[in-house]
Amino acid sequence: MFRIAFMHAAYSLAACLLTVLSPMAKAEPIKLYAAGSLKAALTEVARAFEAVVPGATVETEFAASGLLRERIEKGETAHVFASADTGHPKKLSEAGKTRGPVRVFARNELCALAKPGLTVSSETLLSTMLDPSVRLGMSTPKADPSGDYALELFTRAEAVKPGAKAALEAKALQLTGGPTSPKAPDGRNLYAWVLDSDKADLFVTYCTNAVLAKTETATLTIVAVPAGMSVGAAYGLTVIAGAPTLADRLAEFIAGGPGQAILAKYGFGKGS
Repeated sequence: MFRIAFMHAAYSLAACLLTVLSPMAKAEPIKLYAAGSLKAALTEVARAFEAVVPGATVETEFAASGLLRERIEKGETAHVFASADTGHPKKLSEAGKTRGPVRVFARNELCALAKPGLTVSSETLLSTMLDPSVRLGMSTPKADPSGDYALELFTRAEAVKPGAKAALEAKALQLTGGPTSPKAPDGRNLYAWVLDSDKADLFVTYCTNAVLAKTETATLTIVAVPAGMSVGAAYGLTVIAGAPTLADRLAEFIAGGPGQAILAKYGFGKGS
């Protein structure tokens, strides 16, 4: 009986020690909500973080930044929010839903993505966008920052050609990033799928998205926006109030050297 009692006590002590010495084994998963344009890069960043932080698990959710912000406002559990702009995380900050600053951790630019057979260059981009026979696609403003940046491009086009802003806003098709926008099939790049499905002839999106789309569909053409209309995108990062302490470490990892190296590999510029 003494031996059995001793062994039981030893097992109980071992279990307690395991609990004390291995708190990370039961760490709460970190929920990373991030812009759709960050999916490839931040999926890799999340796996890299898990590899260097014992016991850490990162669960990712990617969608249009504005839609994610609304979901967080309505009470969905998110711990780190990586937006394609600074406006959406700042709105959460102003509502008292974040801790710490909103920082710019990555930068991007707009490009145009053309379907096969459409002849267009940087020099002819505006005239092609204005061509009544060319279907121009964009993302949904307010829901998706890419759409807001596209509207900014249209505003800059007005200085190049009077009347361009109204004409582009009237003809542009809001095909992605909205609450009811169609989703690409699993495994497909959204922008390659939009053009492959003949939903548009020319699509204004982030240059990083365009590169990934062309990787999938090599016959697509990436067109740089000329300097006079060029639009840059600043991506904002914040930690949600009440998040576990590992969320702060993940945010630092994204904004720091390891995360920045991975983001650069996917074409993102450095934050500030």
